[in-house]
Amino acid sequence: MKNFKFTQTVYLFAILIFGVFNLTAQQTIHIKPEAEDMTPIVRKALENTTDKNLTLVFEKATYNFLPDYATQQYSYITNHGNGLKNIIFLLEDFDSVTIEGNGAEFMFHGQVAPFQIRNCNQLTVKNLKMDWDIPFLFQGEVLAVDKIEGWRDIKPFTNGFSWELKKDRIFFPNVDGFSFPELGSTLAFNAEHKRVAHGAWDMSSRPRWVEERPNGVLRFYEHLKQYPPIGSILNSKGDHDHNRYAPAFQITTSKDIYLEDITIHHALGMGFLFERTENITINNCGIYVREGSDRVVSTIADATHFANCKGDILIENSTFKHMLDDGTNVHGTYVVVNKILDKHTLRVSLQHFEQMGFEFAASDDQVWFIQQPSPKRASENVVASVSVVNDKYSDIVFKNELPADLVVGDILENKTWNPTFTMRGCTIKDHRARNIVLKTPLKTVIENNNFSSMMSSIFFRGETYFWYESGAVEDVLIQNNNFEYCAYSGMEHVILNITPRLGKTFNQTEIYDRNIRFINNNIKTFDNRIVWADRVDGLTIAGNVIEQTNMAPSLHPDGYQFDFKNCINLEISNNSYKGNTDKVLKSEGISAEKVKYKHNKGFAKIKK
Repeated sequence: MKNFKFTQTVYLFAILIFGVFNLTAQQTIHIKPEAEDMTPIVRKALENTTDKNLTLVFEKATYNFLPDYATQQYSYITNHGNGLKNIIFLLEDFDSVTIEGNGAEFMFHGQVAPFQIRNCNQLTVKNLKMDWDIPFLFQGEVLAVDKIEGWRDIKPFTNGFSWELKKDRIFFPNVDGFSFPELGSTLAFNAEHKRVAHGAWDMSSRPRWVEERPNGVLRFYEHLKQYPPIGSILNSKGDHDHNRYAPAFQITTSKDIYLEDITIHHALGMGFLFERTENITINNCGIYVREGSDRVVSTIADATHFANCKGDILIENSTFKHMLDDGTNVHGTYVVVNKILDKHTLRVSLQHFEQMGFEFAASDDQVWFIQQPSPKRASENVVASVSVVNDKYSDIVFKNELPADLVVGDILENKTWNPTFTMRGCTIKDHRARNIVLKTPLKTVIENNNFSSMMSSIFFRGETYFWYESGAVEDVLIQNNNFEYCAYSGMEHVILNITPRLGKTFNQTEIYDRNIRFINNNIKTFDNRIVWADRVDGLTIAGNVIEQTNMAPSLHPDGYQFDFKNCINLEISNNSYKGNTDKVLKSEGISAEKVKYKHNKGFAKIKK
């Protein structure tokens, strides 16, 4: 009997130890640059994984990835083009994933989606660089312009770029049989600084014809509203239906993400895109054109983008430059009531063509109802189940009865999937659009960063129109940042811009954003505008040091430094200004009697 008990105890102990071993087991795969195309090798390694805890370790080297043998899947990618994608690293359903790059460089070719990561926990990616051998861009130096006849002479870049002149049209990138049907989205860049030219405008280019001239020069026949400066670099990224193939990283329905020392020199969409993902840290990462390169553009779209994420998001000690869109965009997604099916069930629709297929909600998510004409978050309910009709429509069953006065056209916002957001110690500059776009009601801190922006540097725009990006803010601190050379687009912008865009059925004067503090920042600006705010309750502008410089000509000299419309609880205090404008304060609507203006130095006297 004793022997039996002893044997039984040993057996149970062995089971316990084996079980613990299995729980902590980690499959490690070492990868070396052993082929000209590493795509099939990586694909096979991932397909043969046998453990839910995976580590990929790369030897420091250059790895080439081609699309020919990539994993193909139809992908829904918010703010990009949905479709069949060539995926290099497809990671799904892992309990933990670690990718150690050891300084390796991944060089991609053609239409590929480098990383698609779904339903993974504890993801760590470190120490790697990413680029494309041929960018999906066309660019050239502007040599001459004739505004009357409507043409411009361009000397195209050829080293590292791919394009073809055929039947009086430019085809690019002319890679693996793919080219954009037109030049499309086009922008002028300052050649010296590799940033958007001062006063430049976005344009969509469709030349009537292109003529080959001597010495490699091309003449583009096209009447434009705004012509690029001679000596500037004109860059085109193709038409909007095709020019956002995929981000470098698409991470969806995942948790606990840590990205460190990743540099992205080019991508066919955004750099880092996160959807319905919880707890994200981006540390010491970079998105910018390779040093010494002739390129002026890194990623085709945003450096970082967060759609319906939750938990804590931190971006720290990172540098984002040369993108063709925002440094970061944090937002939720509005859906519209399409039908009321019963007392508990709605059919809702996604609205923007680049949101199709997006997962708005799942079981147990809390949802706000926003009932026109008020943009306020009104009643709440909890999702019982979701049934997808197709990529546009879904049926949502709620645990409690719907509001009795809910009507078609009202909108829903997911309350559960909103993050806290912190950005500190970062540099964002020399790119198109805004430095930061913010739309989350939870705590947001932007501190100790260096910003320079073509458009507004920090932009608040929840909207029930066009993009349908939700997120009226309620707790924002912007402090101790350096703003220098901001809002240099041809279109009028401002350093801090708060301007909701709501559809015609919504009240255009009711408060939307709340509790924003813009304090102790250093601002060097060539123009007047500092803050432009519409429909805010609680805006403090205090302790900022503002200096007007002569580094560039003023674009909008008649703009006011502080411009408010329909705002309440406003305070402008203890700021200092060095400059010469007399356009200080403009208040409209209910803002006119709601501004506390005190203890500011160096500003012109306010005219009352």
